[in-house]
Amino acid sequence: MSDHDSATSAASAWVGGVRDSLPLLSGYIPVAVSFGLVATQAGFSSLETLAISGLIYAGASQFVFVGMVAGGAPLWLAVAMTLLINLRHVVYAPNLAPWLPPSRWWPWLMHGLTDQVFALALARLPQLAERQRVGWFCGAALLAWLSWIAGSLLGALAGEWLMTQWPLLGEVMPFALPALFLVLVAPRFTSPRWALALCVCIVAALAFTLGGLANVGIPLAAALGGLCFFTLRAPRLPGGQR
Repeated sequence: MSDHDSATSAASAWVGGVRDSLPLLSGYIPVAVSFGLVATQAGFSSLETLAISGLIYAGASQFVFVGMVAGGAPLWLAVAMTLLINLRHVVYAPNLAPWLPPSRWWPWLMHGLTDQVFALALARLPQLAERQRVGWFCGAALLAWLSWIAGSLLGALAGEWLMTQWPLLGEVMPFALPALFLVLVAPRFTSPRWALALCVCIVAALAFTLGGLANVGIPLAAALGGLCFFTLRAPRLPGGQR
């Protein structure tokens, strides 16, 4: 392949990643606006809110972090809880690793790995040529990251005005991201192996939540689902799907 063809393929992969991640914005921006509003109401400045979204970039963990800091909790405890909630990322690596070609950029790019980007990448990367995967992930993760930062800034600067103008937004926005994640996960229920693993995750998460262990229940439920997926020997379906 010539240099021109390589550059064209890389650009096409970037554009493909951006295009595939566009639906994520419908979930990211509303929740990011909510976070910006919550952070400023908790006493953080707009610049601090921007820094939290850009550097931590951890969705629900950010809400926990600002709530604990605003409530006077020790910083080490707020950081520990944030890391605990994000422990679920440990089970993402074994699923994505087979589809990641060697590149020195992966340690940096993994900052952009969220729940939704993971679900999207898990479905899309196997369909791409190996030389396109780094570019595709860059495009998808970068758009998601920038939209989260932009939404947080919008919430910090104009969140209260938006809630005053459209009060119903405050009721709707918290459901945007979970709804988007369900849309990404739903197609996996067509595979018996995935369906059973997801059911194990759901039942375990509900049990932990009802038992008062909602935060630690997230990584534990994910681990149980992963254990089920990798140990289950489902019959191979026509076309090789399990």
